[in-house]
Amino acid sequence: MTKRRPTIADIARRAGVSKGAVSYALNDRPGVSPVTRAEIKKIAHEIGWRPNSAARALTRARADAVGLVLPRPAQVLGSEPFFMELISGMEDELAARDKALTLQVVADPAQEIEIYSRWWGEGRVDGVFLTDLRAHDPRIELTKELGLPAVVVGHPSGAGDLPAVWSDDAAALGETLRYLSALGHRAIARVAGLPELDHTGRRDRAHLRICAELGLEEPLLVHTDYSGEAGSQAVRRLLIGSRRPTAIVFDNDIMAVAGLSVAHELGLDVPGELSLVAWDDSQLTQVVRPALTALNRDIPAYGTHAARTLLTLIEEGWAEGVEDTPARLIPRGSTARARVSSAPPFGTDGP
Repeated sequence: MTKRRPTIADIARRAGVSKGAVSYALNDRPGVSPVTRAEIKKIAHEIGWRPNSAARALTRARADAVGLVLPRPAQVLGSEPFFMELISGMEDELAARDKALTLQVVADPAQEIEIYSRWWGEGRVDGVFLTDLRAHDPRIELTKELGLPAVVVGHPSGAGDLPAVWSDDAAALGETLRYLSALGHRAIARVAGLPELDHTGRRDRAHLRICAELGLEEPLLVHTDYSGEAGSQAVRRLLIGSRRPTAIVFDNDIMAVAGLSVAHELGLDVPGELSLVAWDDSQLTQVVRPALTALNRDIPAYGTHAARTLLTLIEEGWAEGVEDTPARLIPRGSTARARVSSAPPFGTDGP
């Protein structure tokens, strides 16, 4: 037997108020006291009430705002230029259209899902961006159930029916690995991001496949939380291990800068003994010495395309996904021809 969907009338009976009072409370409109509003919202949460998307679409006013929730530790987000540049691109398009961006940082994906439901139920946003896709991501189904317009910043294969804004990471990684191979590097490691993320898995599979196609050694892949501290630890383990690589590719620039510091700490010459490549080309890659070879893409433009796609979806009910230009390799002072050394590795343990 199908369970009946909770209604405003159910909330009104439990709270001992009128349906009108419930409507005022759930939509944050004047007409009820703060205490009553809090009690009504508590009851709605307890019984699992959700707004009727079809009815709401006919009656709700536009919020003129869109939402972005980032389930990342605040300290990691604050040091990672990618999201700051992405948001700047979103803001450029939104401001030009008199729209606002509602941003919230949370500790875990469960909180993220709760916030989407609350934002939509309270009429705070007209649509949302979904970043950092995971396998079988529950947010895809959630936005469909709520009728909440959403655009995925990620590969379309994991986006379900939602429009996606993405670029071909495999193409960018292929260019990088072919370049390093041409320089004579055979042992190429990667310091990667969170393993549960869809784009990390795609990069992992592409790295393994392309190294095999080029006849390179099986690469070492080390997963981290994207922070500089985790990047330093990963590079230190790689460089004192028994399979010390001659080149390392990083999934972001803050980890690449941290890796450069570790190489200096161990007395390794960059690029003479070790080549380094950063993914994403912020100012960080150019102020260190040597300047870091990096995969460059216009991240603000990426954010602009995502915002434009979401606004089209909100206004027209449909939007086409956008494949952005792949990142291109910018060689700088941190890469050079591999030098075969007769010196033994620093240690005997692998990463």
